[in-house]
Amino acid sequence: MFFFSPTYLIYMLPAFILMALTSWYVNSAYKKWSRVQAQSRLTGAQAAQRLISTGGMYGVQIQGVAGNMTDHYDPRNKTLFLSQGVANVPSVASVAIAAHELGHAMQDAEDYFPLRFRSALVPVVNIGSNLGWILIMIGIVIRFTELAWLGVMVFAGGALFALATLPVEFNASARAKQLLVQTGIIQTDEEMRGVNSVLNAAALTYVAGLVTAILQLLYYVTLVGGVGRRRG
Repeated sequence: MFFFSPTYLIYMLPAFILMALTSWYVNSAYKKWSRVQAQSRLTGAQAAQRLISTGGMYGVQIQGVAGNMTDHYDPRNKTLFLSQGVANVPSVASVAIAAHELGHAMQDAEDYFPLRFRSALVPVVNIGSNLGWILIMIGIVIRFTELAWLGVMVFAGGALFALATLPVEFNASARAKQLLVQTGIIQTDEEMRGVNSVLNAAALTYVAGLVTAILQLLYYVTLVGGVGRRRG
Protein backbone atom coordinates (compact mmCIF):
# COMPACT_ATOMS: atom_id res chain seq x y z
CA MET A 1 0.00 0.00 0.00
CA PHE A 2 1.24 3.48 -0.88
CA PHE A 3 1.01 4.85 2.64
CA PHE A 4 2.32 1.81 4.50
CA SER A 5 5.42 2.71 6.45
CA PRO A 6 7.00 2.27 9.89
CA THR A 7 5.36 5.57 10.84
CA TYR A 8 1.97 4.07 10.01
CA LEU A 9 2.68 1.22 12.42
CA ILE A 10 3.66 3.67 15.14
CA TYR A 11 0.28 5.36 14.84
CA MET A 12 -1.86 2.29 14.28
CA LEU A 13 -0.26 -0.41 16.45
CA PRO A 14 -2.00 0.87 19.62
CA ALA A 15 -5.31 0.82 17.74
CA PHE A 16 -4.70 -2.73 16.50
CA ILE A 17 -3.94 -3.90 20.03
CA LEU A 18 -7.00 -2.11 21.43
CA MET A 19 -9.26 -3.61 18.77
CA ALA A 20 -7.89 -7.11 19.44
CA LEU A 21 -8.40 -6.78 23.20
CA THR A 22 -11.88 -5.36 22.69
CA SER A 23 -12.84 -8.20 20.36
CA TRP A 24 -11.62 -10.72 22.92
CA TYR A 25 -13.58 -9.00 25.71
CA VAL A 26 -16.79 -8.86 23.66
CA ASN A 27 -16.57 -12.52 22.67
CA SER A 28 -15.74 -13.53 26.23
CA ALA A 29 -18.67 -11.60 27.74
CA TYR A 30 -21.11 -12.85 25.13
CA LYS A 31 -19.95 -16.46 25.46
CA LYS A 32 -20.20 -16.38 29.27
CA TRP A 33 -23.64 -14.79 29.55
CA SER A 34 -25.14 -16.65 26.60
CA ARG A 35 -24.77 -19.73 28.80
CA VAL A 36 -26.67 -18.17 31.71
CA GLN A 37 -30.41 -18.63 31.33
CA ALA A 38 -32.59 -15.62 32.06
CA GLN A 39 -34.98 -16.36 34.90
CA SER A 40 -37.81 -14.96 32.80
CA ARG A 41 -37.01 -17.79 30.34
CA LEU A 42 -37.61 -15.42 27.46
CA THR A 43 -35.59 -15.70 24.28
CA GLY A 44 -34.23 -12.57 22.67
CA ALA A 45 -37.13 -12.52 20.20
CA GLN A 46 -39.71 -13.00 22.97
CA ALA A 47 -38.12 -10.28 25.08
CA ALA A 48 -38.12 -7.93 22.09
CA GLN A 49 -41.79 -8.67 21.43
CA ARG A 50 -42.67 -7.93 25.04
CA LEU A 51 -40.77 -4.64 24.93
CA ILE A 52 -42.45 -3.69 21.66
CA SER A 53 -45.88 -4.33 23.19
CA THR A 54 -45.05 -2.60 26.47
CA GLY A 55 -43.63 0.45 24.71
CA GLY A 56 -46.42 0.63 22.13
CA MET A 57 -43.96 0.30 19.25
CA TYR A 58 -46.34 -1.79 17.16
CA GLY A 59 -44.81 -0.70 13.85
CA VAL A 60 -41.53 -2.46 14.68
CA GLN A 61 -41.11 -5.89 13.10
CA ILE A 62 -38.74 -8.69 14.14
CA GLN A 63 -36.81 -10.75 11.62
CA GLY A 64 -33.95 -13.22 11.75
CA VAL A 65 -30.54 -12.47 10.30
CA ALA A 66 -27.65 -14.78 9.52
CA GLY A 67 -24.38 -14.65 11.38
CA ASN A 68 -23.17 -14.25 14.95
CA MET A 69 -23.70 -10.95 16.81
CA THR A 70 -25.09 -9.40 13.62
CA ASP A 71 -28.09 -7.98 15.47
CA HIS A 72 -29.20 -4.49 14.43
CA TYR A 73 -32.16 -2.19 13.99
CA ASP A 74 -32.91 -0.77 10.54
CA PRO A 75 -34.82 2.54 10.79
CA ARG A 76 -35.62 2.48 7.07
CA ASN A 77 -38.12 -0.36 7.42
CA LYS A 78 -38.61 -0.28 11.21
CA THR A 79 -37.25 -3.80 11.53
CA LEU A 80 -35.29 -5.39 14.36
CA PHE A 81 -32.93 -8.04 12.99
CA LEU A 82 -31.84 -10.69 15.50
CA SER A 83 -29.26 -13.40 14.94
CA GLN A 84 -30.25 -16.98 15.67
CA GLY A 85 -28.12 -17.09 18.83
CA VAL A 86 -30.03 -14.12 20.21
CA ALA A 87 -33.53 -14.67 18.82
CA ASN A 88 -33.92 -18.30 19.87
CA VAL A 89 -31.91 -18.55 23.10
CA PRO A 90 -33.33 -17.61 26.54
CA SER A 91 -30.09 -16.19 27.92
CA VAL A 92 -29.04 -13.04 29.74
CA ALA A 93 -26.89 -12.06 26.74
CA SER A 94 -29.81 -12.54 24.34
CA VAL A 95 -32.26 -10.31 26.20
CA ALA A 96 -29.55 -7.67 26.74
CA ILE A 97 -28.74 -7.48 23.03
CA ALA A 98 -32.40 -7.52 21.99
CA ALA A 99 -33.21 -4.72 24.44
CA HIS A 100 -30.26 -2.67 23.20
CA GLU A 101 -31.51 -2.86 19.62
CA LEU A 102 -35.02 -1.94 20.82
CA GLY A 103 -33.36 1.08 22.39
CA HIS A 104 -32.47 2.18 18.87
CA ALA A 105 -36.09 1.66 17.81
CA MET A 106 -37.17 3.95 20.64
CA GLN A 107 -34.63 6.54 19.51
CA ASP A 108 -36.03 6.32 16.01
CA ALA A 109 -39.61 6.73 17.24
CA GLU A 110 -38.64 9.75 19.33
CA ASP A 111 -36.62 11.32 16.50
CA TYR A 112 -33.56 11.26 18.75
CA PHE A 113 -31.21 13.92 17.36
CA PRO A 114 -27.87 12.06 17.76
CA LEU A 115 -29.35 9.15 15.79
CA ARG A 116 -30.55 11.48 13.02
CA PHE A 117 -27.18 13.21 12.93
CA ARG A 118 -25.33 9.91 12.64
CA SER A 119 -27.67 8.73 9.88
CA ALA A 120 -27.07 11.97 7.98
CA LEU A 121 -23.33 11.28 8.07
CA VAL A 122 -23.61 7.86 6.42
CA PRO A 123 -23.49 9.11 2.78
CA VAL A 124 -20.58 11.39 3.64
CA VAL A 125 -18.65 8.56 5.27
CA ASN A 126 -19.36 6.12 2.43
CA ILE A 127 -17.92 8.59 -0.06
CA GLY A 128 -15.13 9.89 2.15
CA SER A 129 -13.75 6.49 3.14
CA ASN A 130 -12.84 5.81 -0.49
CA LEU A 131 -12.37 9.28 -1.92
CA GLY A 132 -10.36 10.73 0.96
CA TRP A 133 -7.24 8.59 0.72
CA ILE A 134 -7.36 8.75 -3.09
CA LEU A 135 -7.21 12.56 -2.97
CA ILE A 136 -4.41 12.34 -0.41
CA MET A 137 -2.41 9.98 -2.60
CA ILE A 138 -2.89 12.03 -5.76
CA GLY A 139 -2.11 15.26 -3.94
CA ILE A 140 1.16 13.82 -2.60
CA VAL A 141 2.20 12.30 -5.93
CA ILE A 142 1.68 15.51 -7.91
CA ARG A 143 2.86 17.71 -5.01
CA PHE A 144 -0.50 19.45 -4.84
CA THR A 145 -0.71 19.91 -1.09
CA GLU A 146 -4.08 21.64 -1.16
CA LEU A 147 -5.65 18.59 -2.81
CA ALA A 148 -4.07 16.32 -0.22
CA TRP A 149 -5.46 18.45 2.61
CA LEU A 150 -8.88 18.27 0.97
CA GLY A 151 -8.53 14.50 1.08
CA VAL A 152 -7.72 14.68 4.79
CA MET A 153 -10.85 16.75 5.41
CA VAL A 154 -12.99 14.29 3.47
CA PHE A 155 -11.41 11.34 5.28
CA ALA A 156 -12.12 13.04 8.63
CA GLY A 157 -15.79 12.22 8.13
CA GLY A 158 -15.06 8.71 9.37
CA ALA A 159 -13.73 10.00 12.69
CA LEU A 160 -16.73 12.30 13.02
CA PHE A 161 -19.06 9.37 12.39
CA ALA A 162 -17.29 7.28 15.02
CA LEU A 163 -17.63 10.14 17.49
CA ALA A 164 -21.32 10.62 16.68
CA THR A 165 -21.90 6.91 17.24
CA LEU A 166 -20.92 7.00 20.92
CA PRO A 167 -23.93 8.90 22.36
CA VAL A 168 -26.29 6.83 20.20
CA GLU A 169 -24.94 3.52 21.47
CA PHE A 170 -24.54 4.59 25.09
CA ASN A 171 -28.09 5.92 25.14
CA ALA A 172 -29.46 2.71 23.62
CA SER A 173 -27.71 0.66 26.31
CA ALA A 174 -29.06 2.90 29.07
CA ARG A 175 -32.56 2.49 27.67
CA ALA A 176 -32.07 -1.27 27.45
CA LYS A 177 -31.12 -1.61 31.12
CA GLN A 178 -34.09 0.47 32.21
CA LEU A 179 -36.52 -1.45 30.00
CA LEU A 180 -35.32 -4.85 31.18
CA VAL A 181 -35.80 -3.93 34.84
CA GLN A 182 -39.14 -2.15 34.38
CA THR A 183 -40.67 -5.07 32.47
CA GLY A 184 -39.32 -7.74 34.81
CA ILE A 185 -37.34 -9.46 32.09
CA ILE A 186 -34.27 -9.06 34.29
CA GLN A 187 -34.99 -9.95 37.90
CA THR A 188 -31.78 -10.49 39.87
CA ASP A 189 -28.55 -8.64 40.59
CA GLU A 190 -26.59 -11.40 38.88
CA GLU A 191 -28.61 -10.99 35.71
CA MET A 192 -28.04 -7.24 35.80
CA ARG A 193 -24.30 -7.84 36.14
CA GLY A 194 -24.53 -9.95 33.02
CA VAL A 195 -26.47 -7.29 31.13
CA ASN A 196 -23.91 -4.66 32.17
CA SER A 197 -21.03 -6.90 31.12
CA VAL A 198 -22.46 -7.62 27.67
CA LEU A 199 -23.51 -4.05 26.91
CA ASN A 200 -20.35 -2.46 28.31
CA ALA A 201 -18.23 -4.80 26.21
CA ALA A 202 -20.21 -3.83 23.12
CA ALA A 203 -19.79 -0.13 23.95
CA LEU A 204 -16.02 -0.58 24.07
CA THR A 205 -16.02 -1.63 20.43
CA TYR A 206 -17.29 1.82 19.48
CA VAL A 207 -14.69 3.51 21.68
CA ALA A 208 -12.01 1.40 20.00
CA GLY A 209 -13.44 2.34 16.61
CA LEU A 210 -13.18 6.03 17.48
CA VAL A 211 -9.58 5.65 18.67
CA THR A 212 -8.69 3.82 15.46
CA ALA A 213 -10.32 6.48 13.27
CA ILE A 214 -8.56 9.31 15.12
CA LEU A 215 -5.13 7.66 14.95
CA GLN A 216 -5.52 6.97 11.24
CA LEU A 217 -6.58 10.56 10.67
CA LEU A 218 -3.56 11.81 12.64
CA TYR A 219 -1.29 9.66 10.50
CA TYR A 220 -2.63 11.26 7.31
CA VAL A 221 -2.34 14.72 8.85
CA THR A 222 1.30 14.00 9.69
CA LEU A 223 1.93 12.57 6.22
CA VAL A 224 0.44 15.51 4.34
CA GLY A 225 1.97 18.00 6.75
CA GLY A 226 5.41 16.53 6.10
CA VAL A 227 4.92 16.88 2.35
CA GLY A 228 3.84 20.48 2.82
CA ARG A 229 6.96 21.31 4.84
CA ARG A 230 9.25 19.70 2.23
CA ARG A 231 7.44 21.64 -0.47
CA GLY A 232 7.93 24.87 1.43
